[in-house]
Amino acid sequence: MPVSHSPGATAPPGRPKKAAAAAWIGSALEYYDFFIYGSAAALIFPKVFFDSSDPANATMLSLATFGVAYAARPIGALFLGHFGDRLGRRSIMVFTLILMGLSTFLIGCLPTRAEVGALAPALLVACRVLQGISAAGEQASASSMTLEHAPEDRRGFFTSFTLSGTQGGQLIATLVFIPVASLPEHQLLTWGWRIPFWASAVVAVVGYLIRRRLEETPAFARQAAGEGVERLPLVVLLREHWADLLRVIAGALIASVSTIFTVWALAYATSDAVGMGRTPMLWVGALANVVALAAIPLWATLSDRIGRRPVYLIGAIGSAGAMTGYLWAISTGSYALTLLLGIVAFGIVYSAANGVWPSFYGEMFSTRIRLSGMAIGTQIGFAVAGFAVTFAAEIAGPDGTDWTAVALFTAALCIPPVVAALSARETHTVPTEQLGGRMAQEVVQPETVTV
Repeated sequence: MPVSHSPGATAPPGRPKKAAAAAWIGSALEYYDFFIYGSAAALIFPKVFFDSSDPANATMLSLATFGVAYAARPIGALFLGHFGDRLGRRSIMVFTLILMGLSTFLIGCLPTRAEVGALAPALLVACRVLQGISAAGEQASASSMTLEHAPEDRRGFFTSFTLSGTQGGQLIATLVFIPVASLPEHQLLTWGWRIPFWASAVVAVVGYLIRRRLEETPAFARQAAGEGVERLPLVVLLREHWADLLRVIAGALIASVSTIFTVWALAYATSDAVGMGRTPMLWVGALANVVALAAIPLWATLSDRIGRRPVYLIGAIGSAGAMTGYLWAISTGSYALTLLLGIVAFGIVYSAANGVWPSFYGEMFSTRIRLSGMAIGTQIGFAVAGFAVTFAAEIAGPDGTDWTAVALFTAALCIPPVVAALSARETHTVPTEQLGGRMAQEVVQPETVTV
C-alpha cells in the first residue's frame, strides 16, 4: 500500500544537466574505486594476498575475490532499492559513494599474507563485500535520477551519463595504475599498489560535496506527494513486474563482456604464456575507454531517435564476435592488433549496449518501484558477470591459454541479453508518467502518513 509524504509538497523542476553531471562525476569517482580493484586483482593481489608459489592458483583465487563483490551486490540491491524507492534517489547516491570510498581506502591499509597469513585474504574479501554493497545501489540510483530529471525525448542521452561516468572511472583507474605498474617489483608489491586505494579518501570527499546539493527528482516528488511511496516496493515489483525483472536480469549478463575484457584478458595477456607487458596492456584499456566516452552518448542519442531495442541489440550481438577477435589478437602477441580490436570491441561495439541499458531498463518500471527493479535486476545479472572472470580462468585450462574456450563462453553469455531485448517493449516514445504501464492521472491526495 502506498504511503504518502506531505501532501503539500510540490515537485521541483527538472534539472537534467545538473543531474547528468552529478551522475557522471559521482559514477566516475565511485567506479574509479571499483575498477582499481580489478587491475590489482589481475596484477598485484596474487603475489601479495595469496600463495605465490602456485601462480595459476593464486591468480584464480585473486580473480575470485573480484567476483565476491558481485555476489554481495544482489543483497545490497534489496536494501538500497527498497530505501531508494521509499526515501528518494539522492540519499542512496550519497550513501553509496561514502561506503565505496571508505571500503576502498581500507583495502590500501590491509596487511599482506606474509604479515598475517590467511587473515589477509579474509580481510580483503570483507572489504570487497562492502564495495559490492555500495556498487549495488550506485548505477540504479544514478540512472533513476537522470531518467526522472530528463526531457522525455532525450531520456536516453541524459541517462547515458551514468555509464559514461563509469567508463570515466575505469579510465582514471587505468591511468593511475600505469605509473604504479611501472614501479620496480619490490616497490610495487610493498607500498606502490596501496597508493591508488588510499586516494579514495579524496574521491569520497569530492563525490559527497557534489551529490549532497542535488535535488530530488520531479517524478519521485510527485509520487511521494500524490499516490505516496510503497511500503514494500519489492512486493509490488514481484507481483506486477516480474517479467520485466527477469528481462533485466538476463540483459545484465552483457556486463560479462566488460569484466572479461577488464580483468581476465589483462591477466591472460600479461601471463608467461603470452608475455605482453603490463603497461602496454593498461594503455589498451585506457584508449578503449577514451573511445567509449565518446561512443556512449552517441549510441544513446541514436536510441532516442530509433529506439532502445535496436541499439542495444547491436551491442549485444556485436560483442560476441568483437570479443572473439580481441582475445585472438592477444594470443598473437601483437600490440597493434590488440589495441585496434580492443578499441573496436570495448570502445565501440560494447558501448552500444552499455550506453543504452540505463534508459532501456529504467523505462520498464514505474517511478514507485524503478530503483528496486533496476537495482535488483541488474545486480543479480552482474553477479553472474562478476564470476564470469573466475569461470574464464577455470575453462582456460591449467596453463590459462585456451582463449577460444573463453571466447565461446563470452559469446554464450551474450545470448540471454539478446533474448531479453527481443522480448521487451519499445519505450523510447512513452511519456515518463506512463512508464511501467501506469497511465498518467489526476492525483487524489490520500490521508497523510509520515514516513
